[in-house]
Amino acid sequence: MRMALSGFLWLILMSGAAAQDWPTKPVRIIVPFTPGGVADNSARVVAEPLAARLGQQVVVENRPGASGNIGTQAVAQAEPDGHTLLLGFDGTMVINPHVFARIPFDTLLDFSPVTKLGDATLILVAHPGVGLRSLPDLIEQAKAKPFAYGTSGTGGTPHLAGELLKQRTGARLEHVPYKGGGKAITAAGAGRIPLVLPAMATAQQYVRTNRLVGLGVPSSKRSSALPDVPTFQEAGLAGFDVSSWVGIFAPARTPPAVVDKLQRELAAALKTPFVRERYATLGIEPVGNTPREFFEQVREDLARWEKVVKAANVKVE
Repeated sequence: MRMALSGFLWLILMSGAAAQDWPTKPVRIIVPFTPGGVADNSARVVAEPLAARLGQQVVVENRPGASGNIGTQAVAQAEPDGHTLLLGFDGTMVINPHVFARIPFDTLLDFSPVTKLGDATLILVAHPGVGLRSLPDLIEQAKAKPFAYGTSGTGGTPHLAGELLKQRTGARLEHVPYKGGGKAITAAGAGRIPLVLPAMATAQQYVRTNRLVGLGVPSSKRSSALPDVPTFQEAGLAGFDVSSWVGIFAPARTPPAVVDKLQRELAAALKTPFVRERYATLGIEPVGNTPREFFEQVREDLARWEKVVKAANVKVE
């Protein structure tokens, strides 16, 4: 008993010492997507103030491929010393495990969640020529005839938000995947598809200039970017809350004291005007929660999306 207690205390002391010394070299944030998207920019915005707080360079490295699985696997296999981190995206971390037949990592076992950087608001928009002005209009008409809706791709959060809307309302919605949210919103703006469910950052200028009509946001509160667009809950869908989150993960077995220190520094960076202003342009609401809180959300989201994926029979080869 005494030996076990001594060993436990030794681990705590070693973890604390590791946190005091960390970081001893540049910190890499692996983004498992190509440059330029909301997820990539969310990492780049926070990297600069984080580097200033750590006193070490913070490098953002893109490793795209396989819907985020390649870069994510690389971090799962990295040395757990706090110098290689993952920009985790809900699509990769809690949806991919259900839509892919095989996946090269285990979200709960291979990573130590550090903090959720923020929630990216989604928005359902329609081409003005369709004649829809609200979500109840769409639900009523879509029970009589099908409506196509475009998203950034199969198996992403926007796609599953649409599937959840179908399951909750009985609306006849047909998913049309595009290669990125930008292409989907362009198609809707040109009238080639009646509906699209993109990130707020992608759609807000289209709505402000009346090229598209904002029908609703599927989050718990209205977006400050487009405060006149009501939530799905206001339209009668109680508890409908779907946002696309981004967060930082470390490899499993990273010393807890290092994870805690990183969380504190990231949370402080998220409160700076520099980050908050730039996140606002990306449609991201900063969070900065604790590792335990973030872990609990990841676990809950894994269970939540498993049910939606199974009911919709969504698969990615």
